[in-house]
Amino acid sequence: MPDTFSGRCLCGAVSYTCSAEPMMAGHCHCEDCRRSSGSGHCSHLGAPEESVTITGSTKAYERTSDSGNMIARHFCPNCGSALFSKNAGMPGLLFLRASSLDDLEVFKPQMHVFVARAASWDRPASDIPTFEKMPPNM
Repeated sequence: MPDTFSGRCLCGAVSYTCSAEPMMAGHCHCEDCRRSSGSGHCSHLGAPEESVTITGSTKAYERTSDSGNMIARHFCPNCGSALFSKNAGMPGLLFLRASSLDDLEVFKPQMHVFVARAASWDRPASDIPTFEKMPPNM
């Protein structure tokens, strides 16, 4: 793992660097992640918010999740690329979109969550742990 890693939106108006190793990384198959990703799941890296420096301005869409926590999904207001989200139930943590990484190999998935909601054409076929819902300790 490099000392820092970085990512950006499609047009380059918003970028970030992270100076910490991700605390978690996984794929989420919940309806909100599917719809916001345009695919069968969304892949995130959880990093301490204070370790992430963001350049440029984002716009956020807020929605209450199944857990009852407010999720703010941040994206580039110019090109629409999803960049990161904040979960009110996990303060101090940013969930960076793996799709926004400059080096995709930084993402090392550790789990699949909300597998009960996975589309038949996007079922997890890996050897990492799967959870029907969000694990209780998250």
